Amino acid sequence: MITQNRTSAFIYSAAALILTAPLIAMQFTTEVNWSASDFLIMGALLFTTAFAVDFVLKKVKTLKSRLILVFGILALLILIWAEMAVGIFGSPIAGS
Repeated sequence: MITQNRTSAFIYSAAALILTAPLIAMQFTTEVNWSASDFLIMGALLFTTAFAVDFVLKKVKTLKSRLILVFGILALLILIWAEMAVGIFGSPIAGS
């Protein structure tokens, strides 16, 4: 149980650490200009992903199934992030 708690803490800490990168960058350059809504949306995306990965790691028992599901979740995160950032598919969430 202790290792499960440590794994969960690591997953959620990694999401928080990723979210602090633009906050720190905003202090040193004007090229990074995030608003509160940007942080809210990215925080929701990161913590939803962290929750999904944590859920898979707790509920799925076989290593092969875990790997497939976690890589699928991370691939979905990357696709959504890329669409929101540059609009590679031209969907309405790209802001166009």
